[in-house]
Amino acid sequence: MTKVTRFALHHRRLVVLAWILLAVAGGVTASTTTNGLSHSVATPGTAGSESNQHIRKRFGLDGNEQPGIGLLRLPPGQTMQSASGQAIAARTFDAAHRAGHLGVADFSTTHDPKLISRDARTTWALIDMPNPDIPIGAGVLQRIQPALRAAAPAGASVTVTGFEPLQSAGGGGGGSPSVLVETLIGALAALVILAFVYGSAIAIVPLLMALPSILTTFLLVLGLEQLITVNNLVQYLVAFIGLGVAIDYSLLIVTRWREQREGGLSNEDAILAAGATAGHAVILSGITVAVGLLCLLVLPVPFLRSIGLGSIMIPLVAMGAAMTLLPVTLAAWGPALDSKRVRRGSTTLSLAWERWGGLVVRRRWIAGIVGLAIMIGLALPALSMKSGQASANALAAGGGPAAEALHEIEREGMPSAVVFPVQLLAHGGRAGAARAASVARETPGVYTVLAPATASFRQGQDTLLSVIPSAEGNTSAGRALIGTLRARLAGVPGGVEVGGNTAEVTDFNHVVYGNFPLMLAVLALLTFLLLARAFRSVVLALKAVILNIISLGAAYGFLVLFWQEGHGSNLLYGVPAIGAIREFIPIIVFAFLFGLSMDYEVFVLARIREEYDRTGSTNGAVVRALGRTGRLVTCAALIIAVSLLSLSVNPDIIVRLIATGLAAGILLDVVVVRTLLVPALVALMGRWNWWMPAGLARVLRIAPSDAALSLGGP
Repeated sequence: MTKVTRFALHHRRLVVLAWILLAVAGGVTASTTTNGLSHSVATPGTAGSESNQHIRKRFGLDGNEQPGIGLLRLPPGQTMQSASGQAIAARTFDAAHRAGHLGVADFSTTHDPKLISRDARTTWALIDMPNPDIPIGAGVLQRIQPALRAAAPAGASVTVTGFEPLQSAGGGGGGSPSVLVETLIGALAALVILAFVYGSAIAIVPLLMALPSILTTFLLVLGLEQLITVNNLVQYLVAFIGLGVAIDYSLLIVTRWREQREGGLSNEDAILAAGATAGHAVILSGITVAVGLLCLLVLPVPFLRSIGLGSIMIPLVAMGAAMTLLPVTLAAWGPALDSKRVRRGSTTLSLAWERWGGLVVRRRWIAGIVGLAIMIGLALPALSMKSGQASANALAAGGGPAAEALHEIEREGMPSAVVFPVQLLAHGGRAGAARAASVARETPGVYTVLAPATASFRQGQDTLLSVIPSAEGNTSAGRALIGTLRARLAGVPGGVEVGGNTAEVTDFNHVVYGNFPLMLAVLALLTFLLLARAFRSVVLALKAVILNIISLGAAYGFLVLFWQEGHGSNLLYGVPAIGAIREFIPIIVFAFLFGLSMDYEVFVLARIREEYDRTGSTNGAVVRALGRTGRLVTCAALIIAVSLLSLSVNPDIIVRLIATGLAAGILLDVVVVRTLLVPALVALMGRWNWWMPAGLARVLRIAPSDAALSLGGP
């Protein structure tokens, strides 16, 4: 690392000019970058995704997009038992086509009596739409209700419900501050924490490193967009995780720089010494985060791969800024900024954390047991995690006309699963469609099948049918129905494809989570080897990987408790229990949290290893390492957590879940794991912490350290 630091210091103007050009280019093209992002979460290659793609090509409707549900209450004196009442309903629902390209399945097109209330005063229709993220589907949903109301006669009432209207009413939609505003909120909160850490004007420096890091990463994402389709979640991850990671890496180096200067070194010598020590930890941390994100690249899901590729740039760019631009900044303005202090004395050594380290070492068994109990207790709820869309009634708990409309049709016997229908694409002409509808109606778990006889649902030999299940797709019964329908429809002439959101989610879970144990094992092995080489210890590396997995389980447990079961989500965000976690959120949380939480373990263990090499005392190394890194690691975690929590004000429920899941995981990791479990377990293992067998040492091309076992005492 010293060579990189020397190069940067010897070519200061070149380094500064390069970062300025990259940052300016990233800022100028930022809007182009964000406009080019995609909202697609399709899983190409799976049966459900391919079926939905065929539906889009043949009918212009999105099988994966939940339909709207129009509810019409006829004027007084009119019922669906009369020809005039049926004519009113037919004219009203037909007017929905004025909103744009869509397909309407109502009583007039299906003659299904299950679309009529018991008193025959109310009727409803399923309205399939194109994807709202493409031009043909933009704004269609918002125009449906005005179109229906304009066509309804005096005395009639019209309401539109469905997944999107319910999600908007339940806190998942509406206006929101821009990514820029949310980033500024996170940056201001980070500045407050940095001011507390440093107590001087040097606090501004890590924040200054974050700006070119974020803008440069956006520029690289723009380049990536020229090669592949990139998911829109990348913009949030670059802005907020980029902010936190860039600040954390700079925070570590600046803190070590101050420590070296307090030890009597000149400014340049302190910069070189910080690069040789803290810089090594930053490089190891950046590589570890990147390795964690590799799991997204090996998955056969394009939108997850794009998130992985875009996100890998975050730690790499932040690492580059910390190793090149930061030394130049410290050389030019470091001493001057650091001299403007609001408090005197050492700001790198915390006596309170040193005392805490001593207490944990003395009470190592208690600390270890308490820490494990907390983390395992929080991880247990993760076993009840449900994967899929939020339940309709959970979203409806937010109230409003859309919720009232859903509850009304539920009282009439229609299951809430009407919000998540299964789509069938029958290829056998009218006879094949009729046979498919008949088989589907006779399938256990099916409430009804809508088979409209209109051009919107029939093109040549192809027919689109909507199956209303009895159970929602986020339940075991709802997911099982997909396999049952595929098996029963296999013999229908012409063939029948099973699509819809539930089919795509079911296939996603099979493709991604079916291989998850193998992926976790490979990732854990890579991380173990990386850390074993860095720490020259089998025990420290193995302990780091195991504790990281425990932290991940606790983060999943938080998602279940807070969002799925609603213990706090309604109070803090106005969102009731959502009943299920979107299928791709756990894998994204895993990819980021595995690397980010490892960051802090690297910071702590690297310092413990350094202190042990200097003194030969394990207990002394733990105490001194916590004294030097305890406040640093805690504040670094707070910065990332605050950055993510500022993102959680975004109304997109998916963004909220990712942001809060990562923030909770990081806070739990740093508060419980790094300050309780890590020092307690290192103290418990004593001299065995430094064991490195000769065989593995040869493979990793490092010196064996099993000689440490001959040391007396801890």
